[in-house]
Amino acid sequence: MPGGKIDLGEPILEALKREVYEEVGLEIEIDGLIDVFEHLTPGDDNCHFVILYYRCRPLHCDVVHNEHEVAEAVWVPSTDLADFPMPAGAQYILGKIFPEMSPYSVSRGNDA
Repeated sequence: MPGGKIDLGEPILEALKREVYEEVGLEIEIDGLIDVFEHLTPGDDNCHFVILYYRCRPLHCDVVHNEHEVAEAVWVPSTDLADFPMPAGAQYILGKIFPEMSPYSVSRGNDA
């Protein structure tokens, strides 16, 4: 999922549009906030991230990924998403959009 830092003074939604365009060359329409995910990295890095996840819709589907920003960008069926390695935050938010991806989903055979 495209993302990045917000520049000082930059509105959040403008930063979202900029980051998506910079990383995968897509212009988007923003449908709304899905959720907020907090991630702490203890240790030497000692980072604290607050990640805002928005549901977006591309205005066109021609992905042109920026090789300096991302290694690969492809469209995949939602049924294949669980096959990709991803950080906990990405899995968490995709589980909200696609319940079959949730680690607590009955369809994946996990007990809650």
